[in-house]
Amino acid sequence: MSARVPPPGRPIGSATRGTTNPNRLRRMDRWIAAAHGPALRRAEAPIAVDLGYGAAPWTAVELLGRLRTVRPDARVVGVEIDPGRVAAARPYRREGLDFAHGGFEVPLPDGARPALIRAANVLRQYEEGEVADVWRRLCARLAPGGLLVEGTCDEIGRRHVWVALTPRGPRTVTFAARLGSLDRPSDLAERLPKALIHRNVPGEPVHTFLRDFDRAWAAAAPYAALSARQRWIRSAQALRSAGWPLVDGPRRWRQGEVTVRWEALAPRPRPGRPRVDTPR
Repeated sequence: MSARVPPPGRPIGSATRGTTNPNRLRRMDRWIAAAHGPALRRAEAPIAVDLGYGAAPWTAVELLGRLRTVRPDARVVGVEIDPGRVAAARPYRREGLDFAHGGFEVPLPDGARPALIRAANVLRQYEEGEVADVWRRLCARLAPGGLLVEGTCDEIGRRHVWVALTPRGPRTVTFAARLGSLDRPSDLAERLPKALIHRNVPGEPVHTFLRDFDRAWAAAAPYAALSARQRWIRSAQALRSAGWPLVDGPRRWRQGEVTVRWEALAPRPRPGRPRVDTPR
């Protein structure tokens, strides 16, 4: 999708490559169910949007099943800008699951506003300067208490980094991995979302965070004899002790996650470039 506004009546954006695999987004979904579950249970209309689900509808199907563990009447709408992909997905429609043609305008029947928008591997093809506008558009479509989750993962979902946002702006960044696949935490740098991936350079906060994470991981090497999970937990504890504002704890760390406040990793302003943020 391209963030530029098209002629009236056309979806906002351009088609992604469409690459998808079953269970690719399981780490993101698991985190959404845990972190956003209480808000979904309170939501008047628990509608979630799988934005840019790709050439096959697996991620939308799986999202419905995972959300229904926390809200049995949750609904999912897969939104795709490629009408051919929408047509191909429609045989999978069932109670609580539908597919729609659209883009960043997030069209829903009767102007409904979703409690969740998940946009995975959608913004990778965009310029960094376009991210703030896309975030702003998507957050404006959320229902009160809603959440936008935007990030990137590898082809089979072993490594994933995402940003969680509300209409007030970005809140957190989560790093998640199958721990046995990592040599060091900075291996996740290749999956940073577009807002951060070009900022993994000296002098930028995300670079400093990943450097400190690698150092904590190296110091925790003795715990590898117990398990990669124990090594990850000890590394996260060291990050917190060093002053990094982690918002989760051992229960999530055991899942191979670490979540840090956005403001600790937010890109430094560049002259003549917009902030990667949304207005408050």
